[in-house]
Amino acid sequence: MTDTPRPGLTGSSLDRADHLREDPDAIAALRGDLRSRLLVLDGLDPMLTDDFTLQWGSLADAPAGADLALLGFLDGKPRFVALGEAPSGFGRSARMMQALDLLPYEEASTFAAARSLVDWHNRHSFCAQCGSTTEIIRAGWARQCPSCSAQHFPRTDPVVIMLAEHDGRVLLGRQSRFPPRFYSALAGFVEVGESVEEAVARELKEEAGLTVSNVRYVASQPWPFPSSLMIACVAAARDDAVTLDTNELEAAMWCSRAEVASALADDPDAPFRAPNHYAIAHTLLRWWVDQHVGAFA
Repeated sequence: MTDTPRPGLTGSSLDRADHLREDPDAIAALRGDLRSRLLVLDGLDPMLTDDFTLQWGSLADAPAGADLALLGFLDGKPRFVALGEAPSGFGRSARMMQALDLLPYEEASTFAAARSLVDWHNRHSFCAQCGSTTEIIRAGWARQCPSCSAQHFPRTDPVVIMLAEHDGRVLLGRQSRFPPRFYSALAGFVEVGESVEEAVARELKEEAGLTVSNVRYVASQPWPFPSSLMIACVAAARDDAVTLDTNELEAAMWCSRAEVASALADDPDAPFRAPNHYAIAHTLLRWWVDQHVGAFA
């Protein structure tokens, strides 16, 4: 088998400086350091330079009264992001999607961390235990309730995204909200009390009526819309008889390696339109095409 292609939104060289998060004097010194830089966002969208990299400004550019979270260090410089009111992180603007197409993977990875952190603070102002207003601690990487002392940390929701393989083909599906001709790997949240392998088998059974075995991990990717960890897998299907859950999927189809390769190459005659290069579904499909022999055929 070939190596797994590098997933999008990964590879940041950010040193997250966890050892400083409990040191308020060190954080105060960094906030007064003239080398410190502030990530420039418009709401939750990244602002890019003419070279298609992230824009960084002075801490003096932060909105008045805004709390600052220490992202860490890049190129030896402290990096911050302003916390404050912004739209919900579930939406994806056209400008943001265009930016992800242009940003180098390591830049997009830094943005993904910042975006998820800002959005988490926007949506977790109150204590889940007693309902009181929480306060920012650990340089922006946690919140604490002054009433019951409960601490809350940015969450990551695990999501399995998978290809079911049978006889040298893989199953792809589409939802009604997808653009025309767009197909992708099936996906779903990992539920409490189940493993990644069990989640893959359950989701394929629920959405496509497939019984699978031999689930194998391929790669993972943070997905900051708003805060998922995508876990890409491949599984062997017992047969190719599909029964769709039409509440989840509009259509599904089995595709050969040649058909997937043509879609990844943006061939206008391909049977479907492939996911964008920064999505883990693209990585998963690329990995599968690159295998000379079906992974579990």
